[in-house]
Amino acid sequence: MLFTSNVFLYYFLPLVLGLYYGSPRSWRSWILAIASYFFYGWWRPDFVALMWFSTVVDYSCGLGIGRDRGRPGATEKAGKRWVILSCCVNLGLLAYFKYANFGIDTLNAILVANGHGAVEWTKVILPVGISFYTFQTLSYTVDVYRRDAEPVRQFRDFACYVALFPQLVAGPIVRYRSIAEQLKERAHTWTGFSTGVLIFQAGLAKKVLLADTFAQAADQGFALANPTTLEAWVAALSYTFQIYFDFSGYSDMAIGLGLLFGFRFPINFNRPYISKSITEFWRRWHITLSSFLRDYLYIPLGGNRKGPIRTYINLALTMLLGGLWHGAAWTFIAWGAYQGFWLVLERLSGRRSLYAMLPGVLQNAVTFVIIVVGWVFFRAASIPEALRFLGAMAGQSTQKVSTLFIEWSDLQTIAYVVGPIVLFGFTTTQEHAKAPKTWWTLTVFVLFLMSLLHLHRASNIPFLYFQF
Repeated sequence: MLFTSNVFLYYFLPLVLGLYYGSPRSWRSWILAIASYFFYGWWRPDFVALMWFSTVVDYSCGLGIGRDRGRPGATEKAGKRWVILSCCVNLGLLAYFKYANFGIDTLNAILVANGHGAVEWTKVILPVGISFYTFQTLSYTVDVYRRDAEPVRQFRDFACYVALFPQLVAGPIVRYRSIAEQLKERAHTWTGFSTGVLIFQAGLAKKVLLADTFAQAADQGFALANPTTLEAWVAALSYTFQIYFDFSGYSDMAIGLGLLFGFRFPINFNRPYISKSITEFWRRWHITLSSFLRDYLYIPLGGNRKGPIRTYINLALTMLLGGLWHGAAWTFIAWGAYQGFWLVLERLSGRRSLYAMLPGVLQNAVTFVIIVVGWVFFRAASIPEALRFLGAMAGQSTQKVSTLFIEWSDLQTIAYVVGPIVLFGFTTTQEHAKAPKTWWTLTVFVLFLMSLLHLHRASNIPFLYFQF
């Protein structure tokens, strides 16, 4: 089920809100958990069993760690076997469902190139959101082992945490310890509810009116076999805007929905395209993933504690695996390597960009160009296509006549004016919603109504990050 579907907006959400607020407090977590299972199973009911399996395993692992820690003479490493079990189960699920097809396809390419027959293989269907909820359940057992969180006693609370539909399928990645107390007792206020409505409406407008409009130009441009330099840049910029408005819009909707039910989720985007370095970009882009990779991968690898060479290796490896987490394809690996390359260069120069001597505006511009180039790898279907597209952006295109703009609508033109203003000139949605001014509230409401009208005319409104 999608947040942009009529089923969700007009039936599911009102019904769940009614049941939630009309029920005793002791029932509310169960109502949310059951509703979330229904939400997740709308696409493939059988995959609910997979999420349930992951939930039961990690709930049991958390209790196992607590029991081992409570035994007389227990050492600091007591409970380690349960962490190992959790890692094996969660990473095993990811390996099979997300990377098995990629592994077999790569193996078959090697076999065929060397004159051997291909391996017979039935394609595995990727469950929506598996990357997010496996990361969340895995982080829970690790935090319990590290004593950063207490084992959850009520299975109801843990089931609600894992399945919570506002952030289930595309984040933000919420750690158990950050909402442990909220799962037990939540404050429900009119201020929190109304703020949630505003943030949800703003997120829906970002997604429907801006992200989907930029997607049209991006799809047209990347579909060209031989784009001109202008077409290549317009397509790359369109995708740069699309992916931000799509994912930040979804995050806004998730945060807003969380507030409707009394949850405070962490902010996931903080104006990333105004960054003056790639290091700063990763403090502002997909913040919950960046902090997850730092705390559960970079630091366990040694972080910056084992000398400069090891630090550079850890940075590069973290970003490489971060790219692979986004998708099972060489393009994502290349994107991760590209990001790691810039982070290592900046670490070599003292955590500053190589162009830190430039005026601030030029630092922003150079960083933005580096980001745009990186998104080409993220969007392209293959490495050769990405290199061909980058070549066109560099002026190596043999095509001289542009056709990209023929299909442009008035809405696309408006989006190209409004989009950059929102990106570079406005603070975050959450900042505006803290003390909303009348003009902002009315603008968001009008844009929300426009989004609903647009949804009634549209046949397919997918979320870009569902594929990750």
